[in-house]
Amino acid sequence: MDLLSLAIITGGLLLYSLISGRLQGTILTAPLIFIVFGYTLGAGGLHLAAVDVGHSAIHVIAEITLVLVLFTDAARIDLNRVRKDHDLPVRMLLIGIPLTMVAGTFVAAWVFPAFSIWEAALLAALLAPTDAALGQAVVSAKIVPVRIRQAINIESGLNDGIALPAVLLLAALASIGHDTKPASDWIQFGLLQVSLGPIVGIVIGYVGARMLDAAIERGFASASFQGIGMLSLAVFTFVASELVGGNGFIAAFVGGMVFGHSIRNECTFLFEFMETEGQLLMLITFLIFGAALLPEAIEHLSPTIFLYAVLSLTAIRMLPIGLSLLGTGLRMPSYLFLGWFGPRGLASILFVLLILEESEVPHRDVLLSVTVVTVALSALLHGISAAPFARIYGQMASKMGECEEIKPVKEIPLREGLLPDNNDQ
Repeated sequence: MDLLSLAIITGGLLLYSLISGRLQGTILTAPLIFIVFGYTLGAGGLHLAAVDVGHSAIHVIAEITLVLVLFTDAARIDLNRVRKDHDLPVRMLLIGIPLTMVAGTFVAAWVFPAFSIWEAALLAALLAPTDAALGQAVVSAKIVPVRIRQAINIESGLNDGIALPAVLLLAALASIGHDTKPASDWIQFGLLQVSLGPIVGIVIGYVGARMLDAAIERGFASASFQGIGMLSLAVFTFVASELVGGNGFIAAFVGGMVFGHSIRNECTFLFEFMETEGQLLMLITFLIFGAALLPEAIEHLSPTIFLYAVLSLTAIRMLPIGLSLLGTGLRMPSYLFLGWFGPRGLASILFVLLILEESEVPHRDVLLSVTVVTVALSALLHGISAAPFARIYGQMASKMGECEEIKPVKEIPLREGLLPDNNDQ
């Protein structure tokens, strides 16, 4: 990336920061804006910013972003509170996500007959995680019942870590026969990745929480450095797992979960990170997506790719989520609302950049194009529908009277941090 590209990108970030408050709650979401911004500046538009997705710096940015997103997403979710209050996202995660992967596998095998069963399953797993940031107006709109918007928030916070082991194993299985390694080596490698990673995450997440608690309670750690300590712990968890042969991303997710569950002091530094550094990394990722990945995907766009992208955002997502919520007492509008707002975003992009790019999957280019097109379509459709659909659904929910939708639950912070008290969208 040359100096002109850097100047344009940082200038765009500055401009967005100056008007971000006015855009909040509108159809112009941050991911959508930066995808369009990147596409306009990159190979698909004016060719002003040269962003080489294969550059080592891009790889490092993507790697750090995924580590921190996995760690902080898991750390902000209070598992005790989820178990007591939030049965909806538990159903969506434990029943809906596996059913979504199964449905996505069968549809991919039908739409792309050249795929092996492992490639079809890998595509379904790549597109299983959701990203509430693409429909931010939904999870921050107070007109939407707390129980419903928190279901979307919690699901998006945990499903990337749940989908990750499946993505890793399926990428290994899909590569068998197309790499110099024998099948037994791939299987052994995959098993070590998904077994050692969680062990490292559990140990470091717990020990790190205890150390940070002790430092805070004794006055050893200043408030400004508590956040640095947490970020360092996330990266250390990743590196330690990779050194012993485990998967660092799984370790980061498990470590974050254990850290958030174990720490006794209030994690204000965690929320501050999500509001600043986390947001910056997210915007840069979407910009890279628009500048480098989207133009290539558009070049390879075909009716079958577009068909699968549409089905992924509709039937493949909505039917399994509907099945997972049977028996909860929710009304039909809530089924449709929770099913539709499963945007695909950050996790799918990062999985493609870091996992698919390094594998020897036969139809890697098609998998890449389908994932990119689906994310781009999601950014557009979920971005422009979030605010109006939240308003319409909120008005419908207010007329339901006593119902399961308005059952009181405790709120869990969003990926973007704590919900402002003055947000009346």
